[in-house]
Amino acid sequence: MSDVLQHECGIALIRLRKPLAHYTERHGTPFYGLQRMFLLMEKQHNRGQDGAGVASIKLDPLPGTPYIDRERSTDKQAIQKIFGRVQKGHEDALRLAGARPDDTEWLKAHVPFLGEVLLGHLRYATFGRDSLENCHPRRRLNNWITRNLVVAGNFNMTNVDELFNLLVSIGQHPKERSDTMTVLEKIGHFLDVENDRIAQIHRQLGYNDRQITQVIAEKLDVRQILVNSALDFDGGYALAGMIGHGDAFVLRDPNGIRPAFWYADEDVVVVASERPAIQTAFHVPTEAVHELTPGHALIIRKDGSYGEHLVREPREKRSCSFERIYFSRGSDRDVYQERIALGRSLCPAILEAVDHDLEHTVLSFIPNTAEVACFGMVRGLESELDRIKARRILELGPAPDPDALARILALRPRMEKVAIKDAKLRTFITGDDARDDLVAHVYDITYGTVRPGEDSLVVLDDSIVRGTTLRQSILRMLDRLGPRRIVVASSAPQIRYPDCYGIDMAKLGDLVAFQAAIALLKETKQENIIDDVYERCMADVDKPLGSMVNHVKDIYRPFSADRISAKITELLTPPGINAEVRILFQTIEGLHAACPGHLGDWYFTGDYPTPGGDRVALRAFINWRQGKNVRAY
Repeated sequence: MSDVLQHECGIALIRLRKPLAHYTERHGTPFYGLQRMFLLMEKQHNRGQDGAGVASIKLDPLPGTPYIDRERSTDKQAIQKIFGRVQKGHEDALRLAGARPDDTEWLKAHVPFLGEVLLGHLRYATFGRDSLENCHPRRRLNNWITRNLVVAGNFNMTNVDELFNLLVSIGQHPKERSDTMTVLEKIGHFLDVENDRIAQIHRQLGYNDRQITQVIAEKLDVRQILVNSALDFDGGYALAGMIGHGDAFVLRDPNGIRPAFWYADEDVVVVASERPAIQTAFHVPTEAVHELTPGHALIIRKDGSYGEHLVREPREKRSCSFERIYFSRGSDRDVYQERIALGRSLCPAILEAVDHDLEHTVLSFIPNTAEVACFGMVRGLESELDRIKARRILELGPAPDPDALARILALRPRMEKVAIKDAKLRTFITGDDARDDLVAHVYDITYGTVRPGEDSLVVLDDSIVRGTTLRQSILRMLDRLGPRRIVVASSAPQIRYPDCYGIDMAKLGDLVAFQAAIALLKETKQENIIDDVYERCMADVDKPLGSMVNHVKDIYRPFSADRISAKITELLTPPGINAEVRILFQTIEGLHAACPGHLGDWYFTGDYPTPGGDRVALRAFINWRQGKNVRAY
């Protein structure tokens, strides 16, 4: 994705199912859990560059000893910073006490983060400030061990205001209005209710307070807590939590919008946002890692037992397709194959764009995350060349000239690495023209890869959101190679609508596809459609969730996808460029065929999986029409 775009966070949870001494004996260290957590987070560092955090809980602590530890950082190297601090804490504790490093009982009691339940988080700030306070995990502390709650998640709620007002209506006074705080306090409220329910029953049975705390730890109904808490959630979420006495959970939204995978054996139960992270950290095959069922929670009890439990009835699965196009690491078996298919799907449009002249076409990709899709594109074009070769060989007759035959067999797609991303340049010059000139040099080119005036240059991009980098940098840079035509192919369809489930696309006016549609409406004297959509959005936006319609779809309805693509090309082609420019996009049909298990396509189609999505679309249009440069949720 050549545009800078922030997106979904990452989670990691580890539950050690054996005493720490077991890991010393089997794996050579009592810090086995922390080491695996470091690997899980490092292998998902693509999911969070605004901060990170780790928390742990020790089972069966002695009263008066700390048992919940947390460390967070907003440093650019947050993971390394956090685990460096954790390591220093271990070294300081051992040095001061003079204890043996293999004395696991002493280590557990005195060394921070040496707990059996560990929770990690990687943060991309799509909501809230990039401050330490906004980093997960977030805590809700209490002197009663079964009322402590630690939460981290990959989630965005579309109905934060409603959730906030619910907390106020039950007498709470939340210190901030954010989806993180409302989720934490809502789960915390029903955790308190469940504690009170069990305490009341057993107090009537004659149990004393100390006995009641033990009973609560054994009988706490985590599933019911989550059922009550998630009843009003509208959004995409994979929520992970730890309760002070040792129960843990991960809850996934009913549409499966946000990813979550888990693995379990006799030693551990593990959850992460990405499957390959678990595979690498625990050396297990793809088949051993399970996808958490939408609408279910994986609940891990204090005694180490675990299982998936229904929390909200699953709905149509609408897993985020951007995960497959761009966000998830391509080391996942299925993601890799899907990106290959996305690239191959573009071949018919690419062939038409270069007039089927593959002998004078150079293929490449920008940025590096588009590399796998580029492989798929090359494979598809190789198949087309095979057909061309076969036809030409047949035309040579029964006794072909060896040199002519050799020239035909030598034909192959020409793939080159034409662009290299340099270190970020500081745009310290204040004039806009001078700044744009510096931005144009963020990428550099490989000279000599294109025959000037002869070759077409096809460059594959993951997706085109705003198109700013294309217009200000990439197209100018590619033009320096002297191609007669530049074709930019997006492995994603046109992004037409805001996202509200994690990707940082909350402002409709930023999207180049929307800009193109508005420009076409004005050119064709159909501005009345803009006014009509605005009036209908205003009429519906305050209706209850589930009773509104995404009227923004009508902005695009008068025009074909090809016509909008042509307008996008016009908008993004910088003045003075020598090459002919064509920008083409994946089709919705091609996307679904390549990623059949991940049909979340609302940013392309406007078909939101939850009612809150429609409201976000209406708000985004109203904000644009009123000239407000603010988020739509």
